[in-house]
Amino acid sequence: MRIRLDRTRCDGFGTCAKHAPTYFTLDDWGYAGLEGDGSVPPADRDGVRRALLDCPVHAISEIADDAE
Repeated sequence: MRIRLDRTRCDGFGTCAKHAPTYFTLDDWGYAGLEGDGSVPPADRDGVRRALLDCPVHAISEIADDAE
């Protein structure tokens, strides 16, 4: 699984960092940042997928991975 974050859509709700703090950080104003290159190993997919689904402005998206 690979994800990307569109920072221009982020409104700073922080739900991504709540569900997947290893992958999302919040800056001083509460806006999200993506840690790493967006690759998510199978063990972490549940939390990241929950962050993706719970983002109220849909700033997180899954990138198609040809290897899966």
